[in-house]
Amino acid sequence: MIVKNNITTVILSGGRSSRMQGNDKGLILLNDKPLIEYAVNIVNVKAGRLLISANRNIEKYKQYGEVIKDDLIDFQGPLAGISKAISVASTPYLLVLPCDSPLINEVVIDRLIQCMSDKDADICVADDGTRIHPTFMLIKTNLKYDLLEFLDSGERKLGLWIEQNNFQRVDCSDQPQAFVNLNSPQDFKRV
Repeated sequence: MIVKNNITTVILSGGRSSRMQGNDKGLILLNDKPLIEYAVNIVNVKAGRLLISANRNIEKYKQYGEVIKDDLIDFQGPLAGISKAISVASTPYLLVLPCDSPLINEVVIDRLIQCMSDKDADICVADDGTRIHPTFMLIKTNLKYDLLEFLDSGERKLGLWIEQNNFQRVDCSDQPQAFVNLNSPQDFKRV
């Protein structure tokens, strides 16, 4: 059984936010709350340690958790944040979530944890019935060196790294709202 103290969470907030005119997505307000706060509120009861992967506005993010910065320069994608998180995590599992999906819920997180408990998998990733959502996953931190090798080869595609490992899709087809992703100002009209 996987307990709270076995899990470190990383909330990915280190993107360039080019479709948001460069505004830091995690700090954009939705219903008077920064987007990151939605994920923080859900995971605080699920994980023993919370990391925020951010590359700017560090002081603002510190009020939500322990801030880590990518080791790779120039906004190289979610794997850069995951790589840093997996290198500082002292737990057997790393829960990965995006900062820009405010409708994330405990059901999805509980299913990721249950999958990891039940299956012989190194990565459990949410699937909405159509496709996987790579930034919603639970991974074993012993994949650290595998991930570093992948990055050293020049690859940056999160989905490709997942598929090259022993992964399990987690059926979340009854939770489509959890994956609503706010990437542009127009997306805010959907929630």
